[in-house]
Amino acid sequence: MATEPTARRRRAPRALGAIAAGSIILFACSSGSSKVTPSASSGSGSSSSSSSAAPGTSQPTTVTGVDPNAPDVNAAGDIPDTQVYVSVTDSDGPFAIKVPEGWSNTTQAGISTYTDNFNSVQLRVVAAASAPTETSARQDEVASIQSATPGFQLDSVSTVQRKAGSAVLITYKADSAPNAVTGKVVKLAVERYEFWQGGKEAIVVLAGPVGADNVDPWKIVTDSFVWS
Repeated sequence: MATEPTARRRRAPRALGAIAAGSIILFACSSGSSKVTPSASSGSGSSSSSSSAAPGTSQPTTVTGVDPNAPDVNAAGDIPDTQVYVSVTDSDGPFAIKVPEGWSNTTQAGISTYTDNFNSVQLRVVAAASAPTETSARQDEVASIQSATPGFQLDSVSTVQRKAGSAVLITYKADSAPNAVTGKVVKLAVERYEFWQGGKEAIVVLAGPVGADNVDPWKIVTDSFVWS
């Protein structure tokens, strides 16, 4: 699968919002959803003990019920190696990027979100008078993201190189919203990339369940970013 100012002197805090169930964001769909295309018992029981069992031994017991007190286990969330990617253009027109084909797409308030289960790619552009730095990210971004993100845990702030140039990268953990059916929450690993050019900042946020091996897919997505 919070508001941001249109400009900043140093850069006013901006948050992309909290994490939604099955995606990173709590943003609601404003115009329905669509798929990305190349064009853009319970029950319980146990086996009975045999009277012929040797003294001092016990028969194995088979339990078919689900323990409601067992800890939650996150879905792996790995994006398959066979995943196909398609190029999409931001609604405001300043950049293009590849996203996994077939993922659901919703757009609200200039934020485009592509989701599949608990994996998501979120895209938006904001006005920014100057390029982001690690210092400005720590001072202006982190607190704002934390205030809008349940279960926020900062991992790192760094500068990385992609084919489009350098980007500030903020990585953190966050809780998804409760599942609408089960009420359970999944812990997400989030990567927020900030690209800048000519007074525009493109923000690309990638999220997936903690433990998912999405290093290569996220590299494909962020390396495909290009200013148009």
